[in-house]
Order: sequence, then C-alpha cells, then structure tokens
Amino acid sequence: MSFFERVYAVVESIPRGKVLSYGDVARLAGSPRSSRQVGWALHVNPRPGEIPCHRVVFKDGRVSSGFAFGGPGVQRAMLEAEGVEFSRDGAIDMEKFRWEV
Repeated sequence: MSFFERVYAVVESIPRGKVLSYGDVARLAGSPRSSRQVGWALHVNPRPGEIPCHRVVFKDGRVSSGFAFGGPGVQRAMLEAEGVEFSRDGAIDMEKFRWEV
C-alpha cells in the first residue's frame, strides 16, 4: 500500500466530530516526518466527499487557509456541522476534539 493510500485509510477512520493534525496522520500512516506529504495527499484527494479531509487540521487547531474544497470557511462549517467547536481566535481545542487513537 502506498503512503497516499495509507493516509487516506487513516483519514477515513477519523470519526465525525473529531480531528487529527497532519503530523498525527503522518505518524499513523507510518511516516512520522511526512506531515507536508499528508497535506499534498489530501490536496489531491481522489475521492472528495468520501475521504473526510476536512477533519485534518494544523497541530495548533487552525484550519488550512488552502483547504482544497472551498477554502477555510467551508472546512470550518463542515467541522462545526459535526459538533467541533472553535475558540474566538478560530482554533479548535485539540485536547477536546483530537481523536485519540
């Protein structure tokens, strides 16, 4: 299985209402120093709507300004629809919403 396929498998397993950081996904995909490659894999997501790439955020809880499927507002709205809450500064409380695998 390729690294991208492993990334997609990890991301597909993130439950609704939970998030992982790019680094978390890289670690779970077996390549802990490949968080930037996780970003690229999600950018070229072959199955938008099936692979919930909106559930992957920066380690400080911020959403990506380059969210490939509509921008950061869309990513935030998708997460809020799943019950993920944002602070006034626009970040997710990673201690509360990070998926503990």
